[in-house]
Amino acid sequence: MPRRSVMFTPGDRPEMMRKAPSAGADVLVFDLEDAVAPGAKAGAREAVREVLADPDFDPDCEVCVRVNPTGIAADDDLRGVLGGATGDEASAANAAETLDAVMLPKTEDADDAEALADLLAERDAEVPILALVETAAGILSAESVAEVPEVDALVFGAEDLAADLGATRTDEGTEVLHAREHVVLAASAANVDAIDTVYTDIEDREGLREETEFAIELGYDGKMAIHPAQVAPINESFTPDPDRVEWAERVLAAKAEADAEGRGVFRVEGEMIDAPLVAQAERVLAYAEAADEK
Repeated sequence: MPRRSVMFTPGDRPEMMRKAPSAGADVLVFDLEDAVAPGAKAGAREAVREVLADPDFDPDCEVCVRVNPTGIAADDDLRGVLGGATGDEASAANAAETLDAVMLPKTEDADDAEALADLLAERDAEVPILALVETAAGILSAESVAEVPEVDALVFGAEDLAADLGATRTDEGTEVLHAREHVVLAASAANVDAIDTVYTDIEDREGLREETEFAIELGYDGKMAIHPAQVAPINESFTPDPDRVEWAERVLAAKAEADAEGRGVFRVEGEMIDAPLVAQAERVLAYAEAADEK
């Protein structure tokens, strides 16, 4: 399923986590990092674990946990959520079944992603990693990070990157544009998803739409959300218009005919179609289907 909208929910707010699926996001991220105060981490791990293990919690979307950066903290997070920290192995098993992915913040090189992959393997948690690149080192290492087999998406974090650079955030975003484009290139080269940065003004829905549409123009597959109200504008922006869907359907129908006849290149209403355009058509229909399912 496409990851159009990736919505964060604080890991220490169980009532919000249980309600989160109603927002309609493609990916829910229960956050154990920035959204949780240092003194509340242990309680947040237990809260995330309890929600994931609850048989009544059965969202129709991808469920992800953002751990703390690679190291002792990330190990503690996984132990608390998946490792039987309370001695309840049944609860740990149920939580592991619900968990679909793990997000790694402050990913600075391939070693960081590989270290998290090793921690997951120790717990028999075969889930993909969404690598959040949000520092200068992370952006410069984006290609090697994306090549780690367990990494399934690169996530661009503009706010932390600007802080790391000492840059001033502007409405135009020119100070992070090069890095934003670099993440898309790295993700595309490795054939993984590219998820765009957050839009911090929760009240500005029109600004969010414009920002999301620009991200789509750059080639991003989805965008992060920090509030349920941001999910619908993001999903709508990623939903292809009917004319585009009809084009994609014609392309794939013509491809089926060409395949049956052993032809690799074919025409649709005068347009020469090859593998890249077929891939575009498949993407368009995938996003259209995602919109229909929400």
